[in-house]
Amino acid sequence: MKILQPQLSQSCVQIAIVVSDFNRTITEKLEQGAIETFKTHGGEEDQLVIVHVPGAYELPLIAKKLAQKQKYDAIVCLGAVIRGATSHYDYVCSNAASGISAVSLETNTPIIFGIITVETMEQAFERSGIKGGNKGSDAIIAALQMVSISRQIEAL
Repeated sequence: MKILQPQLSQSCVQIAIVVSDFNRTITEKLEQGAIETFKTHGGEEDQLVIVHVPGAYELPLIAKKLAQKQKYDAIVCLGAVIRGATSHYDYVCSNAASGISAVSLETNTPIIFGIITVETMEQAFERSGIKGGNKGSDAIIAALQMVSISRQIEAL
């Protein structure tokens, strides 16, 4: 019996991180968390490419363009969408989530959903490392695990 377990190896891993600049106070913390966690697990900065986009809605298109290059083992999408007084939040969250999922399935590349979708700025602070855990850090770990599992499946 074979059991495949995700590892956090950075051996020959190339990762793109796409970061939304909207709510930059939050997303810069997500970006920092992702980079620091990658380095903590043995990764080098030259294995990362960081791309900034205007907002969360734009993340799927750029993730797709990067995936189509077939140069990156995984792509991490980072953003922060905070509910306001209009329905804009619902459209952005829904389209970003479905777009990221579609890109992953279309390109056979792990595309990690690292978008904080929250009701308040306080909740965003809690999820960006300012007051607690960092979802950018979680997203880079998920990317490394998905690369590991994908490589193990390819080797079967």
